[in-house]
Amino acid sequence: MESILKQKNKAWKYALGMIKIDGLKPSPEFLELVEKEKNGEISTEEISTVLHRQYQMKKNANVNE
Repeated sequence: MESILKQKNKAWKYALGMIKIDGLKPSPEFLELVEKEKNGEISTEEISTVLHRQYQMKKNANVNE
């Protein structure tokens, strides 16, 4: 039986590959979050929260310009 870490590595490798197919490059910050999730330090929900918060901050900064 495959370990959970191997399953997570496979899933993230696939997801990151799909991003790259679209010609995009994940940011170092995002890759750091992925590593933390793979190691069990944070959940995917926490990744979503962090990314949403960053998006909102950028969106608000652009509105205030």
